[in-house]
Amino acid sequence: MRKIDLIEDFRSSSRIRALLRLIYKELDREINIMEVCGGHTHTIVKYGLNQVVPKGIRFIHGPGCPVCVMPKERIDQAIALSEKEDVILVTLGDMIKVPGSNSSLAKKRAEGKDVRVVYSPIDSVRIARDNPGKKVVYFAIGFETTAPMTASVIEIALKEGIRNLFFHINHILILPAMNVIIDRKESNIDAFIAPSHVSVITGASMYNNIVEKYRTPLVVAGFEPVDVLEGVLMVIKQFKDKRREVEIQYRRAISWDGNRKAQYLIERFFKTRDSFRWRGLGNIPVSGLQLRKEYEFMDVEVVFSEILPKGNVEDHQLCICGDILRGVAKPTDCPVFGRGCSPINPLGACMVSSEGACAVYYKYGAVDG
Repeated sequence: MRKIDLIEDFRSSSRIRALLRLIYKELDREINIMEVCGGHTHTIVKYGLNQVVPKGIRFIHGPGCPVCVMPKERIDQAIALSEKEDVILVTLGDMIKVPGSNSSLAKKRAEGKDVRVVYSPIDSVRIARDNPGKKVVYFAIGFETTAPMTASVIEIALKEGIRNLFFHINHILILPAMNVIIDRKESNIDAFIAPSHVSVITGASMYNNIVEKYRTPLVVAGFEPVDVLEGVLMVIKQFKDKRREVEIQYRRAISWDGNRKAQYLIERFFKTRDSFRWRGLGNIPVSGLQLRKEYEFMDVEVVFSEILPKGNVEDHQLCICGDILRGVAKPTDCPVFGRGCSPINPLGACMVSSEGACAVYYKYGAVDG
């Protein structure tokens, strides 16, 4: 049996052309497809798929970038924690660059605060173990994809009796946001390309309610250009066949029921919040996670509540990141895109994250087809 080659099989120009021929042949109506995940946006723009599909196919970029949807007040809380002399603030990748109200974690690190970027949440355990005289705060972020990793770190800390590791939980759930976006009817969504990394954890069955409630075709597709185009073709065929179903294109990674062990870890350590505020979407009920009551001794929002800034903080007046996350605008619609706002000097979170639509458009000099 021939070994699957990522480049040859899923980025093959001959396969891409073959899929495009089928898409052009089968398409008999206009379809607005929201790709929820920033990883899909990256693929669509990088490979110019938005420019080579028929004019009747319109891609709408969704809110599936966890860095992008994090509101400023949560960033301000991380900044406030970093200013404490006995705190080591630990976070992942792009979060360090996201601007808060008046600063960022990157600026705080430049001022000498102990802010550390790690590639894996498990590194926070090592940092806490190596610095017993410090309070180590892990700023946890991400959708259902990364929540099990945070849960695993909590489990390890409990087993090892590590008492100086605390968690600022910013894990959010994608399904409530999808419901809010389609309910508002701002972006006229006909179908979804669903997020794959999330679906590895949750399973594709999670989306049944979306399809049943809104009669909206939904395909869970992989991140390579062949994956995305096959997902588009599957959406087209659903409309032609008058079907409304959840389908899995990304069968090499996605199952119907998901990762049961990861789901157990999430359930063990977290509960849903009454609501969580999303950048661009506002307060969404039961859309975020928080530590269960029995683990409050590790919860930053309990232990450090007195020093955390309170209240909502709005975005920069010229930044339309919120509109982009709701699918009602493109990055090129923004008056400061590529002018006052760039990856070197980002005014908003959509330009900070590598999965943010603005950063993707800027990197590839994108235009819409």
